[in-house]
Amino acid sequence: MEIQTPDRLVRLAVDLVNTRTRDPEKLTTPDAVRDFLLAHGESDPIELDEGDLAAVRAVREQIRPVFHADPADAASTLNELLTEYAVRPYLSEHDGAPWHLHVAKPDATWAEWLAATAALGLASFAAGRGFAAIGSCAAVDCERVFVNPAERRPRKYCTPTCASRTRVATYRARRA
Repeated sequence: MEIQTPDRLVRLAVDLVNTRTRDPEKLTTPDAVRDFLLAHGESDPIELDEGDLAAVRAVREQIRPVFHADPADAASTLNELLTEYAVRPYLSEHDGAPWHLHVAKPDATWAEWLAATAALGLASFAAGRGFAAIGSCAAVDCERVFVNPAERRPRKYCTPTCASRTRVATYRARRA
């Protein structure tokens, strides 16, 4: 349960929230959560049960509103998550990993670790880029979320595919 780069933290938060819509089968079993964690740089041993699955899915739903809320509400949500799950950062080395920073308590569950880590990543991102750079896709049929690290280039869609699909639909609707 380690923290590496700020980009990794933000990507973890975005990917966690998007498991609900981009890949609904992604977090349906403890093994799927394990695969998600491994894909995001965690290392074995990762042991999870059905309780962990439910807790991780609950954390996903706690983080999701940050991408849809106005800045004050998003900040409030992140502060609540940090208050509930994060602890004073500390350095740790374990399981052969080099020294790294932890923000979840030493005996944190994977869900608690995800909550603390994702909240820290999104809070750091918002502090550096502003809440306008954290959003949800404007495409009518898409519920994915994204962060926009590009300064001075507003973004409304999660991918160019959604942007293109929306432009084509708007064009066809005008012609009809």
